[in-house]
Order: sequence, then structure tokens, then C-alpha cells
Amino acid sequence: MLRIAQMYTPSRAVAEDVVQETWLGVLQGLDRFEGRSSLKTWIFRILTNRAKTRGQRERRSIPFSALASEETESSDPAVDPSRFQGDDDRYPHGWASPPTSWEEVPEARLLSTETLSKVEEAIAQLPEMQRLVITLRDIEGWSSQEVCNFLDITETNQRVLLHRARSKVRRALEEYLDAEQEHDEERAPA
Repeated sequence: MLRIAQMYTPSRAVAEDVVQETWLGVLQGLDRFEGRSSLKTWIFRILTNRAKTRGQRERRSIPFSALASEETESSDPAVDPSRFQGDDDRYPHGWASPPTSWEEVPEARLLSTETLSKVEEAIAQLPEMQRLVITLRDIEGWSSQEVCNFLDITETNQRVLLHRARSKVRRALEEYLDAEQEHDEERAPA
């Protein structure tokens, strides 16, 4: 709950307050719960509403970049088009440079604190809906149906948002791991 609240609030302290307020709201409104959704969805809807309200109140000014529309945010391609072949090649629209395999990367490097912090940074830079979907699905472990119910979006929209979010996070992680590999090769004795 704290992680979800932090998506809407400017600080961890405010998010903690929102979580406490949410539990109070749940206790006060439990007798009004009608069962039209799962209890989990109902609780998280209360959390989201309170977090949004509190976040708006806490933020006296918003960055100019936050004024971009959802259409602008989602118009970026999920994968850089230059990584695909054109119409005239042997395999039209196939990979010109496929995603890097991470099988050769030591598991310790993938699980290192620095690598995980790069993933967290990439998620934090995503547009709000992509950040919410990837957090709920891949970090919190929610099912696609739970995410759709919670965010009131269609299954198709949820899949698109998740695909775009995962692609952007993968791109950031690829760039980081490629730079690390180049750095390691430079340090290795000849």
C-alpha cells in the first residue's frame, strides 16, 4: 500500500499518512462495503483516491513536463524503430539488432543493488499509468484482471501499458548493462 501511495504523493512521510488514513477509512466504511468488487480492490481504490487528493494538496506547483498529455506520453515507440529492418530486406520488419541476451550476465550483477536501483529509476521515470501498471503487475504481483478493475481500464489498454513500460525499463537496463560490460572490458588485462 505504501508503494502505491508513494506514486501519488511527494514524499514517503505523506504516503505513510495516506496509508494510515486509508485504514481508518476502511474501518469506518466497512459496513458500507457492498461486495461489487473484491475487498482488495475496494481498499486500494480508497487508498488511490486519498493519495491522489493528498498528493494534489501537497504539491503547490507542478513541473512543466507533467502537463504533457497522455497521448504525448504514449506516442513514443516501445522499441526504437532503428532496431528493425526495412521492407526491402530478407526478413521485412524483423530485428536488425535483437534484444541483448542476459544469459551471459552473471546473476550477481543482475541482482546487485546498483542494477536494481537502475530498474527503480527507470520505473520512476515512466508516465503515471505505465508506472502504475508495471508496479502492480510485476512488483506487487497483481493479476491483469485485478489491475483492470483497480485502474478502471480495459484488458487491451492494460496490456499495451504493461508492454510499453516493460520495454522502456528493459531499454534502460540494456543501456546500463552494456555500459558496464564495456567498462569491464576496458579494465581487463590484454
